[in-house]
Amino acid sequence: MKITETNFPKIKRDFLQTLQINIGYKCNQACSHCHVDASPNRTEMMSNDIIKIIPKVIKVNDIKLLDITGGAPEIHPKFKQLVKEVRSLNVEVMDRCNLTILTEPGFENLANFLASNKVQITASLPCYLEDNVDKQRGKGVFQKSILALKKLNSYGYGIIDTGLILNLVYNPNKPQLPPSQKELEDDYRRELKERYGIYFSNLFVLANMPINRYEKHLNVIGKLNEYNKLLKDNHNSRNLDSVMCKTTLSVDWKGYLYDCDFNQQLGMRRNGEIKHLHDLLTPLVSLKNNPISIGNHCFGCTAGAGSSCGGELS
Repeated sequence: MKITETNFPKIKRDFLQTLQINIGYKCNQACSHCHVDASPNRTEMMSNDIIKIIPKVIKVNDIKLLDITGGAPEIHPKFKQLVKEVRSLNVEVMDRCNLTILTEPGFENLANFLASNKVQITASLPCYLEDNVDKQRGKGVFQKSILALKKLNSYGYGIIDTGLILNLVYNPNKPQLPPSQKELEDDYRRELKERYGIYFSNLFVLANMPINRYEKHLNVIGKLNEYNKLLKDNHNSRNLDSVMCKTTLSVDWKGYLYDCDFNQQLGMRRNGEIKHLHDLLTPLVSLKNNPISIGNHCFGCTAGAGSSCGGELS
């Protein structure tokens, strides 16, 4: 069955609030669950011409948040320039950080830069136990992540009343739905504080999306059909009003638009005439009520308590 042949409910867009841009697939890691298939060997990178129009698009469309992802987005040579330009517009910026990039040679000043520009950080830490993290993300990743978190804490990230937001992201290391976000957040706070003296702002729990690298992994272990059935059987219609595709646009490294990051990785272009960032430079363009491109993978966002780039939906 094609991914777009689905009985997932039809949904429409609301007002645009967040622009999520993927500025390149190059990463210093190659995680087993990565739906982007990012790795150190990837070369795709957003051009300077596309980077330049992002602040203009944000201003014209009164966008509230720029969500920068990758790969490791900080690897892009124009990352800092883009952050400074968007922050000068008094628009929030979120950096989806893998943490270990903060420990790489040449990035020693990255934490200071992010703090100075009050950039929100959303960082993947799939467990507070070393073995679980290294199994999913590579040997030595956990210890590097702990060093990075301590460094971020030293600049005020995750500390109450500093205004520096540090969100952590959990995703299961097995083909199952994530546990309760609130209960797991309490566990993370206790364990990270007692073991390492680390603080953070919020924990987001995400379901793994059965596409690309993770889909191949599920196929190898013979769990793909079972996992897809799990997601579909646990569809919760109450989450439809809160799915991120209603208020977020995803932008690939070439500047093309998608209803979400997962659609982007599947090559599912959005419906309607607005196809590229250039199309958003015209004032008064509205995407409200545009139909959203859907597929079987969408059940990954509505299953159980729901899943989005901001964690649980309900």
